[in-house]
Amino acid sequence: MEERNRCVLGFLLLFFTLIRDLSALSITVNDVECVYEYVLYEGDSISGNFVVVDHDIFWGSDHPGIDLIVTSPGGNTVHTLKGTSGDKFEFKAPRSGMYKFCFHNSYSTPETVSFYIHVGHIPNEHDLAKDEHLDPINVKIAELREALESVTAEQRYLRARDYRHRRTNESTRKRVIFYTVGEYILLAVASGLQVAYIRRLFSKSVAYNRV
Repeated sequence: MEERNRCVLGFLLLFFTLIRDLSALSITVNDVECVYEYVLYEGDSISGNFVVVDHDIFWGSDHPGIDLIVTSPGGNTVHTLKGTSGDKFEFKAPRSGMYKFCFHNSYSTPETVSFYIHVGHIPNEHDLAKDEHLDPINVKIAELREALESVTAEQRYLRARDYRHRRTNESTRKRVIFYTVGEYILLAVASGLQVAYIRRLFSKSVAYNRV
């Protein structure tokens, strides 16, 4: 009965993990902006992703991109991503403590970055030996939870990219409409100038004939 209760509790945990909000966090990066995540255990898996929301709208070929630098509690750099508009990352924590995730923007225009960070922990044989309350069922539940979290993270990443593409399409549509209206206005002005010029020529010709 106790084993059955643990299984039910584990699946309830997976269910509540599944229905959590899938939206990621966003920050505006002017120069350097940092966020922090605490890691409880050495060897835990740190994963996540980020997307520059307005990349396809304003970026040119000369844009240097966004850098992500992750430092450990000891101040050592443990992971870097350079000059990108968005990417995924995953690494093992070399130690427990507070980790710093810094986004660097060397461009003059502020950038909106949508990001997601997850710290995963799966008990190992050493944990099982130390804690008599742990058993293989709990380990399997933790593995299922991390597998589900991986799917959730991928959904977050795809949603952020989809949002960026929709903003790009909307911006492109507005620019096409603006250019089309501008072309019609220029065409109307050019046509009006041509009519006025022709009328002026005819008026001069009639005056000359009368003389």
